[in-house]
Amino acid sequence: MPDKIFAENILQGKVAFVTGGGTGITGGIARAMSEHGALVAITSRKIENLEAMKNAIEDAGGECFAVAADVRDFEAVRNAIERTAEHFGKIDIVINGAAGNFLCAADQLSANGFGTVVDIDTKGTFNVCRAAFEELQKSRGQILNISATLHYLATPMQIHVSAAKAGVDAITRNLSVEWGKHGVRVNGIAPGPIEDTEGMKRLLPDARKEKITRKIPLGRFGRIADIENAALFLCSDAASYINGVTLVVDGGQWLQGTSLG
Repeated sequence: MPDKIFAENILQGKVAFVTGGGTGITGGIARAMSEHGALVAITSRKIENLEAMKNAIEDAGGECFAVAADVRDFEAVRNAIERTAEHFGKIDIVINGAAGNFLCAADQLSANGFGTVVDIDTKGTFNVCRAAFEELQKSRGQILNISATLHYLATPMQIHVSAAKAGVDAITRNLSVEWGKHGVRVNGIAPGPIEDTEGMKRLLPDARKEKITRKIPLGRFGRIADIENAALFLCSDAASYINGVTLVVDGGQWLQGTSLG
């Protein structure tokens, strides 16, 4: 695909707060938003997880504010939001991408393992949305929640993540209705298998990847750039009347009934 699909100033003047913004899909989204004019704040549980992305954004001419916060801790999240608003003067866009994942059969999964993923993905998404609401109300901004397609059918070894992402989708729908009257749009993206992420490399052996590829209608795995472009669209004025949607970006994979299990 072309290096730049959108105008470089499509997010000019916007401030984006991105959880899990140091690596992976949301790291790519943070970098793409900076490349298209946004001022970017990235957060992760440990500040050292953010340093490489902060440097990459700034080396490319962008401006990036890094702040540590565990999304499971509401007070830590609220502090990160407040510091970002103080640093940049406002927040227009919130990207919820902090997530946990590992493969485990349901009959081997501990209650703590299940709860940890739900706490990061579902509770963490709510914490960030709630902490950012006042800033987003002022800016008539928007939220983009990163979900998944795992729960659309059933994905073995992923009951914890499936449950957590189903909760994220529910948050997207409910907040889009409740907060739309405040001018706040809430949408989501559900990526399919994205090959250039550490999680996919760790969770999916090459033999399984080849089998799944044959069943994806578009004939390939996705790349982080595919999710970046979807995020840029949904967070731009081109999507100003889109609210409450979780956009599936998976090449049609889930419609084929294929899973990663």
